[in-house]
Amino acid sequence: MASNQSNSSHETFRLFDEKPTSGFGFLDFPEKPLPPPPPCLEVIPSEVSANVKYTMEPVNLDGLTLLKGRVSTQEVFALSNSDLVPGKYEGGLKLWEGSLDLVKALSSEMQDGQLSFAGKRILELGCGHGLPGIFACLKGAATVHFQDFNAEVLQYLTIPNVNANILKKSQYLATDVNECGSVQADTRFFAGDWGEVHSILPFVSSDENYTRSIPSLDQIAGYDIILMAETVYSISALPSLYKLIKKCVSSPHGVVYMAAKKYYFGVGGGSRRFISVVEKDGSFTASLVAEVADGSSNVREVWKLNLK
Repeated sequence: MASNQSNSSHETFRLFDEKPTSGFGFLDFPEKPLPPPPPCLEVIPSEVSANVKYTMEPVNLDGLTLLKGRVSTQEVFALSNSDLVPGKYEGGLKLWEGSLDLVKALSSEMQDGQLSFAGKRILELGCGHGLPGIFACLKGAATVHFQDFNAEVLQYLTIPNVNANILKKSQYLATDVNECGSVQADTRFFAGDWGEVHSILPFVSSDENYTRSIPSLDQIAGYDIILMAETVYSISALPSLYKLIKKCVSSPHGVVYMAAKKYYFGVGGGSRRFISVVEKDGSFTASLVAEVADGSSNVREVWKLNLK
């Protein structure tokens, strides 16, 4: 898979590259307790406010052009653009390299006949800009649900990104007589911590720790495909993330695509640390889909998890 071009027009951010410590004091002392997570809630697109400046720019991914927004963390969270505050703000307003790697890998999987989004239920965890989920929308998914830690990320970035890309696709279809159809995906947006957000997600496949006494058919059907990029940098969050995946993936044919750096120096997480959690549990088989080694950062990987 082709690597990111460092001179591209869009801006990407690297998380804790090649440093013995994170560079963020609060991450170098994991014993410090985190504040309680924000409440879990569904963000309704019609309730999104326009009081934060949103600018849009194209992102070219090996011939595929998506639109991405840019908003200021200063305006949204009263933080500088370089801040990442565990338990308060998890970097969702920044475009991480892994999300681009994931879209490219998904496109390659489709071209090879290994993947189809047509009619599928999709969940993107830790979505931020939501580009992988948007890609699924544009490729025929029936349902795409976006999750992020912060409701503000969904309100001011994810939802505008989804709307911009779907509008662009609809306009393209309207002007090209050789194309037919439209983007029909049912999109919904959910904020909350990975340890709790399953309680509000519509499609939950397992009743483990699930509090509703009579789950509906939707709640036990699960998601056909779960997407996530740059979600495994925090060792402390890996168990709750993995438990959430197990609760949400449909059985027996559900699949998970995960993009991340091989190692996040200074914080101990990474794709290999997460895969070790997966292999220890034994519920999934893991296969490496793509590796990106462009010399500008730590090696990045895209993995595919299939239920055994």
